[in-house]
Amino acid sequence: MTSLFDFSQLSLPSGHFIGGEYIQSSDAIDVLSPSTGAKIGAIPCADARMVDRAVQAAIAARQDSNWGGLRPRERLKALHTWADLIEAEAETLAKLEAVCSSRPLVTVRSGDIPVTAEKIRFFAELADKEGGDLVPVSDQQFGFISDEPYGVVGAITPWNFPISMAGWKLGPALAAGNAVVLKPSEMTPYSTLYMAELSVRAGLPAGLINVVLGDGPTTGAAITGHAQIDKVSFTGSTRAGAAIMENIARTGIKPMTLELGGKSPVIVFEDADLDLAANCIDRGIMSNAGQICVAGSRIIVAREVADDLAEKLTDQFARHQPAGTGAEVAGFSPLISEIQLGRVDSIVQAAVAKGAKLRCGGARFERSGSYYQPTLICDVDAMNPAVTEEIFGPVVTFQTFDTEDEAMELARHPTYGLSSGLFTRDLSRALRLTRRIEAGTVWVNRYGRSLDHILPTGGWKASGLGKDLGREAYRANRRSKAVLIDL
Repeated sequence: MTSLFDFSQLSLPSGHFIGGEYIQSSDAIDVLSPSTGAKIGAIPCADARMVDRAVQAAIAARQDSNWGGLRPRERLKALHTWADLIEAEAETLAKLEAVCSSRPLVTVRSGDIPVTAEKIRFFAELADKEGGDLVPVSDQQFGFISDEPYGVVGAITPWNFPISMAGWKLGPALAAGNAVVLKPSEMTPYSTLYMAELSVRAGLPAGLINVVLGDGPTTGAAITGHAQIDKVSFTGSTRAGAAIMENIARTGIKPMTLELGGKSPVIVFEDADLDLAANCIDRGIMSNAGQICVAGSRIIVAREVADDLAEKLTDQFARHQPAGTGAEVAGFSPLISEIQLGRVDSIVQAAVAKGAKLRCGGARFERSGSYYQPTLICDVDAMNPAVTEEIFGPVVTFQTFDTEDEAMELARHPTYGLSSGLFTRDLSRALRLTRRIEAGTVWVNRYGRSLDHILPTGGWKASGLGKDLGREAYRANRRSKAVLIDL
């Protein structure tokens, strides 16, 4: 498939972005293309001193600009200008994302970037619509609850949706009056750096957004353990989230928002529209090659329609053909790295060794790059590793049920509770079961978020703490203060 452009001709941002300028230091981490495996560039790894430099820049920017004390609509206008510039620079941003991520250039340009810009506008609009509250007290007193920014938010984003996840963190934190020190994934750093550069060009105070590059054990730990980071927001694996909680507890208590791993069930009843269910399941797991925290990776289907659904899914999975992230038409995405491909394949092979059967897939595509075939695994029990492990690849398991209670038992996961899907024409059943499903999000007769941004997202159990998106995300970036005055 023809490539839209030559990635080797792309000018890449270089260094950390601190205080409104790029700061150079020795490169330590190679950045690779998942489409080809070739080296694209290299980035530095921020140590504790570099992270502290970014934190001090954030503190100074807030103080000098009075960002948290501005009239809320002033913050709103500044963020709208930034969002407009993000859209105007969509071509450059899309190339900087596609060069090193698993996101196709055409998808980022037409989807991720305008959605991210609109997300920033959504949070900006909350700046003058969310606030404190008067409370009923004695007529000899005056009581109210005020809310204020935390100060400096430390944010860490994953590699699967770099621009979108940066918008998740930056939008509510900035709208709420905070400054941010953000670490993108070391595998996908460039689009986030350019977003930060655009914020200064849009007129936001230099130093309000600082981007430090590096890995989790060094740079991430320095951010989450910094005494002047007032709140932490992280999206990533449950294992990394647990390490962040441990580091925060060891270095000083502070609030955190954690969106972590998932192993989301999709329950299909006998009365479901099977074509709709198959299309939604396909999009819910094969978009970004399954590298989605909310991926619907466990299909739980009524026995009487199981064969029909399995056939539909097999046919749809077979249509996916790999293409580089710079292709003219978006194709099936690569996995982010050879390491991730090896992990996906090891779980698939372990599942087969435990008695599971491959309906389709189960191997890499025969081409350069980290591409793994869409895989459907049948005949699995509740303890099969393909059912219990978050695979983060284009792999789904297929289980059948006879009763509603059995479906609910299969849907329950001992560890995760991020998202879930439910397909049925019975409205009473749908409403009844949304209360029984143990997950932070339930989608009925669809699978995936809308573009409204008003619905919060976040997990139950080991899938996370707190919420991203919605009013909840804005409120999570402000802290309340109770005030009582005797008159």
